[in-house]
Amino acid sequence: MSVFLGTHQNRFDAKGRVSIPASFRAALRAQVKPDESLVILRPSHLHPCIEAWPSAAFASLAGPVEALDIFSDDHDDLAASLYADAYPIDADKEGRIILPDVLKRHANLVDEISFMGLGRVFQIWEPEAAAKRREEARSRARRMTARPTPAASEVVQ
Repeated sequence: MSVFLGTHQNRFDAKGRVSIPASFRAALRAQVKPDESLVILRPSHLHPCIEAWPSAAFASLAGPVEALDIFSDDHDDLAASLYADAYPIDADKEGRIILPDVLKRHANLVDEISFMGLGRVFQIWEPEAAAKRREEARSRARRMTARPTPAASEVVQ
């Protein structure tokens, strides 16, 4: 499976397009089927950034939605939060995309952009916010790994 690795910076061009990093385009194309969009973009629920999902990975989100009663508030809320602000996007021949204005506003994108690889998905950030997020994530990961691991005998009790 192709994964999204690294952080890449880019800028909007004069027409408001931005190029998806070449390694990310390659990973997307390795996963996309002929009748699917290259990528699905949606606002993050947790951060001021845009989530970018390969079509197949985004389709896997349907499972939890489908498991709910179609007439329930839970179904309606989850479906609205996942699908109402999702945008299928295709790139031009040079790998450029146009981000919907609502997503640009959500992520505070003006001129420069950071693409952050997160394995099976990637995120699109304002560069300073991306740097801050990476530092917060590293700090939290250090604290998480610094916690003592309970011995097997402690877990079994």
